Amino acid sequence: MTAMMPEKTPGNHATSAATLTIEAPMTSEQQAIFEAPAQVFLNTLCQHFAARVPQLLEERVRRQRKIDAGALPDLLPQTQDIREGSWKILGVPADLQDRRVEITGPTDRKMVINALNARVKVFMADFEDSLAPTWNRVLDGQVNLRDAVNGTIAFEDEARGKTYQLDPDPAVLICRVRGLHLLEKHVHFDGIAIPAALFDFALYFINNHVALLNKGSGPYFYLPKLQSHQEAQWWSEVFHFTESYFGLETGTIKATVLIETLPAVFEMDEILFALKEHIVGLNCGRWDYIFSYIKTLKAYPDRVLPDRQVVTMDKPFLNAYSRLLVRTCHRRGAFAMGGMAAFIPSKDADENTHVLAKVRNDKWLEARNGHDGTWVAHPGLADTAMAVFEEALAGAPNQLSELRNDDAPIDATMLLAPCEGPRTEQGMRHNIRVALRYIEAWISGNGCVPIYGLMEDAATAEISRTSIWQWIQHQKTLDNGQVVTNELFCHYLVEEIEVVKQEVGEAYFAAGRFAEAAQLMTQLTTSAELTNFLTEPGYDYLS
Repeated sequence: MTAMMPEKTPGNHATSAATLTIEAPMTSEQQAIFEAPAQVFLNTLCQHFAARVPQLLEERVRRQRKIDAGALPDLLPQTQDIREGSWKILGVPADLQDRRVEITGPTDRKMVINALNARVKVFMADFEDSLAPTWNRVLDGQVNLRDAVNGTIAFEDEARGKTYQLDPDPAVLICRVRGLHLLEKHVHFDGIAIPAALFDFALYFINNHVALLNKGSGPYFYLPKLQSHQEAQWWSEVFHFTESYFGLETGTIKATVLIETLPAVFEMDEILFALKEHIVGLNCGRWDYIFSYIKTLKAYPDRVLPDRQVVTMDKPFLNAYSRLLVRTCHRRGAFAMGGMAAFIPSKDADENTHVLAKVRNDKWLEARNGHDGTWVAHPGLADTAMAVFEEALAGAPNQLSELRNDDAPIDATMLLAPCEGPRTEQGMRHNIRVALRYIEAWISGNGCVPIYGLMEDAATAEISRTSIWQWIQHQKTLDNGQVVTNELFCHYLVEEIEVVKQEVGEAYFAAGRFAEAAQLMTQLTTSAELTNFLTEPGYDYLS
């Protein structure tokens, strides 16, 4: 156990008695990015902001109870003046003016290099949905990002006899921190595990802000899973405090907020306003948004989603979400980023043609709606997405001029519209296999997994397991005539475990944690109450 000792901070803020403790060992490389100044800074952030997080999370619970009781989400009457005002955000830095294609992925060393070298404008280095946050992976990820910012990162692949290093003009780096609901159990403040979001933010900022600013960039962040403007206001206060602490100008820190929860789509103006000095855009986090639609409307039998495969962005409730985000952002001078293409290129030429056609069609929908850029999960999709946006932008760096002023108003009825489509035995079995394989990978320390031609992360696995939970709760009938029950799920699970064993091979299966994954999935799927995030109970399985 390492105790943090009090000392003066860069901004001359005196710290109080030592209360931060590190509950796990660190290598010498890891210690270098978590030295005394970083510990003091994190301790100070915890003193000012950690206690507010449980209150924000409790407010989520209170709001959900009201929705369960029949009060569907809608625009807030008390913030009408913000929505109707003519204000704009502070501004967007030069190196974020063109974000037409962004790639996302975990902070593994080789992944960081390949992503920064891909034919994209931005790499979002992810400490959240595509990372299983073991202590070593979290700290090593911070080491890798520091080395990337300094231009010293390299990776030796001895098996292939290949060295990976940065190209001369890499993509712009943005760090996605973990959500407010997650803890970092290896660091305690006053004996309590600290918010993981503060940990990720503090280490990335203190280790990189000087180097980033010196090369004309800055400390840029993606903020996930916000549900309200009060949560955005909390982040605004963290940013303002940090800039004061280090003697930096207001607005040095920049953030993009993922609109990936159903409650947040009704507060986009308010979120932009709360962060107006620091925000540069909003992003359609489509997979988490679908998951949130299920979770938020779990008590409503008329809003149960069909098979995951048919819930695409051309569905009315998702297309309304995309168009409203574009209109809201551009009115305020903020970027409107599109969502993730989770496909993986295929080695089969015919299949790959099919995959790229799907990506192209998806990105054209986003470009036509007015998005300024989009996400891909694999470098092999970058050229396809780039070609779509280069044609759509026609020489401009973005589509901020696309205001969608002629659109009919988008209201709660459109955003909450039920989604038509089948619920099939094949779809349910597919969900079981995807969730089982992903959960097994996650509790084994891998948060980003290729399964059936898609790059699965926590968000897509959440859709798979909550869809089944929702079908069970509302006793939905499959295309084979069977009613979905706990017993049917358990029956299918036993059979699909055998399918997975054949798919991955008996040796891999035996060496894995599939029994634990099946147990966790059963717990999540058959419980009377819906577990908010699979990563919360899953975190207990990680070292």
